[in-house]
Amino acid sequence: MAVVGVGAESAGDSYLPASGNGGYSTLGYDLDLKYRISTNRLAAVATISAVATQQLSRFSLDLVGLRASRVSIGGRRVDFRQTATKLRVTPVLPLVEGESFVVTVEYAGAPRPRRTRWGTLGWEELDDGLLVASQPSGAPTWFPCNDHPSDKASYRIRFETEAAYRVVCNGRLANFRVVAGRGQWTYEQPEPTATYLATVQIGRYAATDLGLEGTAGTLYFPPAIERAVLADFADVPRMVSVFEQAFGEYPMESYGVVVTADVLEIPLEAQGLAVFGSNHADGRGGSERLVAHELAHQWFGNSVGLAAWKDIWLNEGFACYAEWIWSEASGSVSADALAHQYRVELSHLPTDLIVGDPGAAHMFDDRVYKRGALTLHALRLVVGDAAFFGVLRAWTTLMRHDTASTAEFVALAEAQTGLALGALFTAWLYEPELPALPAASAR
Repeated sequence: MAVVGVGAESAGDSYLPASGNGGYSTLGYDLDLKYRISTNRLAAVATISAVATQQLSRFSLDLVGLRASRVSIGGRRVDFRQTATKLRVTPVLPLVEGESFVVTVEYAGAPRPRRTRWGTLGWEELDDGLLVASQPSGAPTWFPCNDHPSDKASYRIRFETEAAYRVVCNGRLANFRVVAGRGQWTYEQPEPTATYLATVQIGRYAATDLGLEGTAGTLYFPPAIERAVLADFADVPRMVSVFEQAFGEYPMESYGVVVTADVLEIPLEAQGLAVFGSNHADGRGGSERLVAHELAHQWFGNSVGLAAWKDIWLNEGFACYAEWIWSEASGSVSADALAHQYRVELSHLPTDLIVGDPGAAHMFDDRVYKRGALTLHALRLVVGDAAFFGVLRAWTTLMRHDTASTAEFVALAEAQTGLALGALFTAWLYEPELPALPAASAR
């Protein structure tokens, strides 16, 4: 039973019931981080702006593996207690519903990845640098937060470390200077951002302009693999153009691509950024579809975010379908041919997964990606190209920098097309049996 005045220590998401917190909504994170790469030591101050959504005599933040030393609200020191995963904060006087407040947490330690059923997440040391990849629950490994995608906020990240390294964070680089051999980097991310999409990337990177029209774009990479990187990411400006035509205006102020010197199992998306390993830059376009996939997440997953993790297909199915759109637009295999190919491949796999609610263990199962993409292609075949892309552009416009659910997408698709589409979405998303692709509409 909930205790009156005590904020819940969960966002109420059944997939990650121990993550997130209740009783308040976060407005902004201002993070001041001082880090030594050689010793992996972090000393930091997080200033978090929020508004109470109920009376709060106590509330909590997610924090894992780091120790808080002082907590204050509005500049006044307050009591706190810390468990392995939560920082419990007790205001001097209870906060009232609707009251804005600022909590400041001083903390330090040797950050490390968090072990989860999806692997290790969050803060990860590279051979010579740092990578932060938090989806879905790694953000508390480097800052105290309300760790659920439904609670988006703005970010300001000031990061200080050895000057020989380049630091890349979300948003616009507002300031850089070197003081006593230490580089001080300040990034500002005004667009509402989920905690798992906040990131820090550190390496001995060179940088070059991506050449995007109307959007600041930067490519970061180890100088030793420059030729391969430049070849493999040369199509990013054209990808942006294709996706803007299909999905609407690029939703961020900037786009950055980081290629690490390390080998990474999979690429990673962050708000306004994508991260690839050196193995994804072979100089022959071997990871072209992945480049398109991570770029598409800026529309689907980053701008239009998730209200709950069970709707993960709204991120991954859409980004997978963007791969097919790019393939078609670039003169390679058509989206329809790819859809029929993957429909055949899926027909040989177990049908024991519900795409619209796959369960925490199967959130990132490839069937969620491919059958999610097939759901969109089925919709395209039924309503026709003009209506289909009208739905996608309406979705990214109406839900820009918001969070959404599958039910909202179905409702929007029906409103935009004037068709009853519930049976189509139920068959593809909520029934285990794999449907046949419909015949193309004459619309």
